[in-house]
Amino acid sequence: MQDLAIWYEGTALAGALRGSGHLYMVVNAAHILGIGLLLGAIIPLDLRLVGIIRSGPIGIVGPFLSRTAGVGLCIALLTGGSLLSVSASEYLRNDAFRWKMALLGLGMLTIAAQHGGGRWRRAVETGVPDPRTRFLAALSLMVWLSVLLSGRWIGFL
Repeated sequence: MQDLAIWYEGTALAGALRGSGHLYMVVNAAHILGIGLLLGAIIPLDLRLVGIIRSGPIGIVGPFLSRTAGVGLCIALLTGGSLLSVSASEYLRNDAFRWKMALLGLGMLTIAAQHGGGRWRRAVETGVPDPRTRFLAALSLMVWLSVLLSGRWIGFL
C-alpha cells in the first residue's frame, strides 16, 4: 500500500496541488462543499426516516435529499482523493484517516443497503418507512457523523 501511496504522491495531480496554493485551496473548498451537501442532506433525510422529524412528506423530500447527498458524496470523493495525493504516505500512517476510510466504506454500504431492494422505493411511495429502513437511517446518521468527526480528527494526530 505504501508503494501505491508513493506513486500517487508523484503524479501530476499531486505536483499541481503542491505547486499551487490557490489550486489546493479551491480543491479543499470544494471538498468542504461536498461534505456540506452530503451531511446537509443526509441528516434531515435520516431524521425524517427515523421519525424524529415528522414534517415533509417522504415522497417529496426523500428523493431530493437523497440526490443532493449523492452529489455531495461524489464531490467529496473526487476532491478528497485529489487532496490525498499530496501526502498519501503520511495519511496512511494516520489512525484517524484509516478510521475515516473504514467508516466511509461503511457509510457507502449503508447507502447500498438502504437503496437496494424495494424498501426505499416503498417508503417514498407510501410515506411510511418500515423498521429496517428506520434502522438503516439511524445507522447512516451515526456513521456519517462519525466520518465527519474522524475527518476532523486527522489534523490533530
